[in-house]
Amino acid sequence: MSGSTEVDVEVVVVGAGFAGLYQLHRLRSLGVPVTLLEAGSGLGGIWWWNCYPGARVDSHVPVYEFSDEAIWRDWWWEERFPDWRAMRAYFEHVDRVWGLRPAIRFDTRLEGGRFDERRGRWELVAGGQPLTCRFLVLCPGFAARPYLPALPGLACFGGAWHHTAWWPQEGVDLSGRQVGVIGTGASGVQVIQEAAALAERLVVFQRTPNLALPMRQRRLSQEEQAAAKAHYPAIFERRTQTAAGFDFPHRGDSALAVPAAEREAVFEELWEHGGLAFWAGNFSDVLVDERANRLAYEFWRSKTLPRIPDPRLAELLAPAEPPHPFGVKRCSLEQRYYEAFAQENVELVDLRTEPIEAFTPRGIRTRAREVELDLVVLATGFDAVTGSLTAIDLVGRDGRTLAEHWARGVRAHLGLACSGFPNLFFLYGPQSPSGFCNGPTCAEAQGDWVVELLAHLLERGVGRIEATEAAEEAWRAQVQAIAALTLFPRAESWYMGANVPGKPREMLNWPGGLPGYLAACRAEADAGYPGFRCS
Repeated sequence: MSGSTEVDVEVVVVGAGFAGLYQLHRLRSLGVPVTLLEAGSGLGGIWWWNCYPGARVDSHVPVYEFSDEAIWRDWWWEERFPDWRAMRAYFEHVDRVWGLRPAIRFDTRLEGGRFDERRGRWELVAGGQPLTCRFLVLCPGFAARPYLPALPGLACFGGAWHHTAWWPQEGVDLSGRQVGVIGTGASGVQVIQEAAALAERLVVFQRTPNLALPMRQRRLSQEEQAAAKAHYPAIFERRTQTAAGFDFPHRGDSALAVPAAEREAVFEELWEHGGLAFWAGNFSDVLVDERANRLAYEFWRSKTLPRIPDPRLAELLAPAEPPHPFGVKRCSLEQRYYEAFAQENVELVDLRTEPIEAFTPRGIRTRAREVELDLVVLATGFDAVTGSLTAIDLVGRDGRTLAEHWARGVRAHLGLACSGFPNLFFLYGPQSPSGFCNGPTCAEAQGDWVVELLAHLLERGVGRIEATEAAEEAWRAQVQAIAALTLFPRAESWYMGANVPGKPREMLNWPGGLPGYLAACRAEADAGYPGFRCS
């Protein structure tokens, strides 16, 4: 690149969310030369990009924060489930404590690169400039590549449209507008709750009902948090001992094995706790046994139906026959979602009976009519787990990109590395706990392992490490075998890659629980990394 000066460092980290910042902090503390690249203009990763109305965390605090006492000792939340503004403030606090900014290049997207066999280094292009490194650690997040479905006529729509992942940083006023929301996943639920209170008219286009759980949001006082901080170390330790990285007590019993009264009492307790407790803290067989799962669904429906007085809407939002097994799509959290549909200004369009045919200059034409709108929110989700990695044009030693390597399905040893891509690691990515866990828990659990490995390699002068084909095939087989024992393959979810046309349908996340995953990683290290080739 003419006029450009190549910069060379030992490690390049990509992404300034939980995983990337933790890598940067740990590697700098070891004295390793490291640079972090961030496409956004600020800290937080997904919490820099997610600024749509209602954007909010679905994991309660203190679970959803770093375990370093230097950070949590003097930090105070206002709510149990922080919103995007609170998360941005939190990351600024993290930077004040850890002093990360000098090593971060903001507004710098990693466009691509190639592994140079002769030099044993990655030759990258970032922000239009050359950059080389020995080790490349990708931490873009599992929900960083928005999915925009084919929407005929979108270009001719006379109003405004925004995908929730590309929301303008300056915000969009919903007041008094004719708003349409396409999609009822997590971001759709959040936008709908806000728009229902502000828009003159809100039309929700739903394909599949969201089996959402009550958030149980509440304010947190400083006094309450001060008293709770004595228990924080135990909470953070417990995160790695539970399947999904939360602090819910582990339940090893079966919903089918206990008396009905006891089962209902457990369901009630989890329901009242709120958040993801009913999903991540439930009986051990709810996500693997169809009968146990149906009991959980019927309990969910019994709690939800009284909030939907209109029988027609009730059948669309909480149908008698579940649209898929309960919990095999990550449960969204809601605060007033179901009540919104009773408002006169809110309408629900069932896309299964009234599909969208095209956008028009005035709105959206369905099979039955034209719906006039001046703002459309596309809550259509993400090319999740793999998309943020395959979007980067990285070419391995055999001339193939990651997208080509995974064209027939993901192969990623320990969910961390691939054959054919030396010195490349990725966190919170495919075949790791990822979407079954939460950001900070995975950032630290996976991150510590990668940092230990990099320190081990650098101390011994190892110039190159690469996962073996046998190891990545064996890990893939294990992931898919465990998934086949569960109900997850029964839903067309992003967990299975089924929300993006043409994407291989497969379990994209490690489904065996965080403790099992960490045990596999520890066994790999203790055995001297047999799933890798070093030179």
